[in-house]
Amino acid sequence: MKALLISHDSQLYAELASQGAARVPPLKMAANRASMRDALDRPVAEPPELLIIDASDATAGDVDLLERLARTYPSASMMLLGGQQQPDLLIRAMRAGVREVLPLPLVHRAFHEAMDRIAATAGKAALRDGKVLAFIACKGGSGATFISTNFGYALATLADKKVLLIDLHGQFGDAALYVSDQKPQMTLSDVCSQIARIDGPFLESCLVHVAPGFGVLAAADDPAQSREAKPEHIDTILRVARQHYDFILLDVGRQIDAVSLRALDTTDTIYPVLQLALPDIRDARRLLDIFRSLGYSLENIRLVVNRYEKGGKLRLQDLHSALGAEVVHTVPNDYIAVTDSVNQGVPVLQLARTSAAARSLAELVEMVTARRVPESKGLFDRLFGRGDSDY
Repeated sequence: MKALLISHDSQLYAELASQGAARVPPLKMAANRASMRDALDRPVAEPPELLIIDASDATAGDVDLLERLARTYPSASMMLLGGQQQPDLLIRAMRAGVREVLPLPLVHRAFHEAMDRIAATAGKAALRDGKVLAFIACKGGSGATFISTNFGYALATLADKKVLLIDLHGQFGDAALYVSDQKPQMTLSDVCSQIARIDGPFLESCLVHVAPGFGVLAAADDPAQSREAKPEHIDTILRVARQHYDFILLDVGRQIDAVSLRALDTTDTIYPVLQLALPDIRDARRLLDIFRSLGYSLENIRLVVNRYEKGGKLRLQDLHSALGAEVVHTVPNDYIAVTDSVNQGVPVLQLARTSAAARSLAELVEMVTARRVPESKGLFDRLFGRGDSDY
C-alpha cells in the first residue's frame, strides 16, 4: 500500500516510514507534502491508496482543502492525525470520508490497529490470522518449556499447521535445545535490534527450523542482550507473526516484566503449567491473582497439569477448588520418554511416538485445533499408524 503524507514534520515522516516498513504487506510512504495546499498544487503522479493528514496545525480554512483532497483522490482511504480539539474539522472530515482519527504524538499500537482496519476494508487483509498461545510456568521446573516446544512440533506435524515458538525467557532461555541440536544463528534480541527490517521472510530466516512448518525464535545466550527487546518490539513481531503463522506459541518462563506483559496482553489463551504439589499450587494462585488484577478473563486462562499421576493425595478437584480455574489438560508422568527427549534434543513425538507423553500431546492438539476428522485419518492414527513418513 502506498501512502501520501501531508505534514511539515520530518520526524513524523521518519516515524511513519519506519512503522509502515514493519507491516505485512509494507506501507510505503510514496510522497510527502508540507500542507494540504501543497498537496493540491502538486498532485502525485500515481494516486496513493492512503492519505495521512497531519491536522495538528489545521485552521478553519483548511476544512475546504480537506474536502478537495478527498475529491482529488476519491479511491484513497484517509487518516487524520491530531485535530481532536477541532470539532468542526472532525465533522466535515468524516463527511469527506475520513474514518480514522489518531492523536499525536503517534501511538504505534493505535496506528497499526487503524491500518489493519483500513487494510481489511480495502481487501488487503493478511492471508493468516494466527492465534497466540502463551505457556507460563507457575513454578520453576514445572515443565512449561518441554510442553510448549513439543506441542509446537505436534501442531506442525499432526495438524499440518504453520507454527512459530518464541522464547521469551529474559535470562538463559533454552527452548530451542529441547527440540533441536542446531545453534541459533539469530535470536530474539537480534530481531529486535533490526526491527525496521522485519517482515515474514526476515522473521522466517531468523528461526531454528525444527521441522517443516515449525520454527523457534531463540532467546539470546547472553542475558545482557535481552535488554534489546522492548515492549513495542514484541507488538511488531507478533503482528507480523500472526500474518504468517497459524499458531504463535510463547514460552514465557516465570518472569512478569514489561516485555512478557505486552506479549500476554495480546495473547488469545494463556496456559499456566504446574504440577500437583503444594508449592506449585501456591505459586499458581499468586499468578492467577496477578492475571485477575490485570483484567485478564479467566475464560482465556487454562491450567495444564504436568507429570500427573492418578491416585495421588492431591486431586484435580482439589486444584480446581483452590484456584477457581479449570484444568483443561494433564500430561502424564512419563519420566523416561521425556528425559530421553530433553537430553537428546529430539521431540518426544519423534523419539518415542507410542509413549504416554506423545499421546497426551496428540490430545492437546485435538483440543486446541478442534480437529475432528474421520477415525481412519485421525490424529491418533497419524501418530501411531504404520508407514507414516512424518516421523
